Amino acid sequence: MEADLSVFAGLFVDTLAYWWIILPGTLLGVLVGAIPGFSAANTIIILLPVTLAMPADEGMVFMVALYTASRLGAGIPAILINIPGTAGAAATPLDGYPMAVSGRGQQALAISFVSSVAAGLLTTVAALVLIPWLAQVAFHLHSVEMIVVMLFGISLIATISAEDMLKGLIAGLFGLMLGYIGADVVYEAPRGTFGFLELYDKVPLVPALVGLFAVSEAFVIIERSRVVGADVKSATLAAGWGPTFEGIRETMKHWWHVVWTGMLGVVIGVIPGAGAAIASFVAYQQSRTLSKTPELYGTGHVPGLIAPESANNGVTSGTLIPLLIIGVPGGATAAIMSVVLEYHGVNFGPDLFVSEPMIAYGSFTAMCITYLLLGLMILPLSRYMSRVTVVPTMYMTPILIAFTLVGAFVPRGYLFDMGVALVFGLIGYIARKTGYHVAAILIGVILGPMLENYFLRALRISQGDLTTLFSSNIGNMLWLLLAVTLLTPAVRGVLGKRPPESP
Repeated sequence: MEADLSVFAGLFVDTLAYWWIILPGTLLGVLVGAIPGFSAANTIIILLPVTLAMPADEGMVFMVALYTASRLGAGIPAILINIPGTAGAAATPLDGYPMAVSGRGQQALAISFVSSVAAGLLTTVAALVLIPWLAQVAFHLHSVEMIVVMLFGISLIATISAEDMLKGLIAGLFGLMLGYIGADVVYEAPRGTFGFLELYDKVPLVPALVGLFAVSEAFVIIERSRVVGADVKSATLAAGWGPTFEGIRETMKHWWHVVWTGMLGVVIGVIPGAGAAIASFVAYQQSRTLSKTPELYGTGHVPGLIAPESANNGVTSGTLIPLLIIGVPGGATAAIMSVVLEYHGVNFGPDLFVSEPMIAYGSFTAMCITYLLLGLMILPLSRYMSRVTVVPTMYMTPILIAFTLVGAFVPRGYLFDMGVALVFGLIGYIARKTGYHVAAILIGVILGPMLENYFLRALRISQGDLTTLFSSNIGNMLWLLLAVTLLTPAVRGVLGKRPPESP
């Protein structure tokens, strides 16, 4: 897998010849990511006959472009209308939406786009250079280590509910309860399904996501004429290019934040089954914990927007590494990519980088080109996209609900899932009106089943010995980091309340 710079330059030039595939894939990816409930995986499944008809290298370039662009596009509705396009953007509204409501929607979009493109380019290049070492991450992180990683994400429940810890914990536990609905992992006994066969395979994630965020937000904003007030509306319509340039400057000012959260996304992306949702939650939680001003998070704080957007775009390159090196897909989209490549007779493994460099290295160079194209194409649109917030809700709400219900239906093709989205929409609406955080509920729904799977797997391997949770050196280091992360806010609070020493 060693290649000099001339080889990479040649591959980059060769990949540019596929611009006619990359361009439509990029445009479609942004559109798909911006529609709540849709995803790159669903779209690639729909277009599977097209990708199977293409040569393997062309099909892979198209899928990579669509996947990369959809990750960036998911942040657009998350910022403007508090509706993440995918689970990977679920942490983006925590600081992105408050910025939009306060009239800084254009600036927030610019920050999102620049941090996504910068982190995406950086991590893709880093993945190319560090492939031999990153490929080992999947071998060294087992069930024990993944349990701690899940707990890092779940600890965000306490982070985002610092103002009312009791309500935050109640919301998080309620989400965990909802996440455990379905057949249990060991005996396949149904739990809380109420006789619905559609719930045996757990609560469907996409309907739960669009219900908690999209449908509930539609119910909330219909109570007022617009997302923003009249004064903010006037300022938004009169704004020029200044907020866009300000967003670029703010992102560049926090360049180190982009770097380390993006690299965190790569590492988590390499772990099969982890994904962008975990990366964005963990990055946001760590960003707040390490910040000198944690109280600003959730109010429209720039690092709070950069962290999840950089991390979930870092995942894109990380996901491809276990797929190409060991043939194990890192997520749903990578799994579909593997189906297409296997159809064309591609053999995964280290030899792929020698026998099929256009597929192996070309996938990463296609990702780099897509991010460059996104930077040139979508950043100027932030000025016009931000005006979505001034559209009257009497027009916006029906469109939102229609798109989200279709998005809930698409993944499994069950009408039942549309009902699930409405039920979760009602739950989210009640939570918003009573001061409970819907993000805490969603964290429980997403991470609860994953934590259970890894925990039971660890116990089965150790034959029920709980001490196995502390049997790994890497795991023990992660336990220590988790303890430090959880104790840091309390220590800061105690030190902050200490009276100053008398002279």
